[in-house]
Amino acid sequence: MDNYSEENLNTTEPEASDVKPDAGETAGSFLKSLLIDVVIAVILAAIVLFFIRPTIVKQSSMEDTLHENDYMIMYKQAYRSNTPERGDIIIFQSTMPDENTGKDKLLIKRVIGLPGDDISIINDQLYINGEAYHEDYLKDGYTPAFEIPAEGETFTVPDGQYFVMGDNRAGSIDSRRSEVGTVAFDQIQGKVVLRLFPFNKIQRF
Repeated sequence: MDNYSEENLNTTEPEASDVKPDAGETAGSFLKSLLIDVVIAVILAAIVLFFIRPTIVKQSSMEDTLHENDYMIMYKQAYRSNTPERGDIIIFQSTMPDENTGKDKLLIKRVIGLPGDDISIINDQLYINGEAYHEDYLKDGYTPAFEIPAEGETFTVPDGQYFVMGDNRAGSIDSRRSEVGTVAFDQIQGKVVLRLFPFNKIQRF
């Protein structure tokens, strides 16, 4: 009879660490991990887009502050608990149809008149509540009068409305024109808070 010591016994069962999952299990684990990553990414993107919206300037009416193809970040929740202030740059839903899509245009302008303000333009000078309003960001340094208000007349901004203008006053279709008029609070999509591109012109607003 042969004698065997415990050291010489060989078992046929592999150790747990030697067990390898088959290809199906590996693929399933990878797909599960990938799905979790995708779901997390979608949730994070939804959260980010709830607060901000990237937008590209497609007009020249805000020169020299903003130029065509500038890449902007709009803060969508800026006025959730606040109201626009004079000087804010906003994006709003206008009633002007886009020639290409037929949909109403989104416009970007600067808030100039607040509800109840008296707006007048005399000899290319803007007056708010009877006082000359000086702006160092204007492209050409002056504000021509158009329809609203006509030269020398006074227009009172209605309650819940805002009087907006582009910084390129001579080339901007804004609240001075009847096709835009004043902007209701619920037309406002958000406030422009950051220019991301061009990189040499990154700026907070």
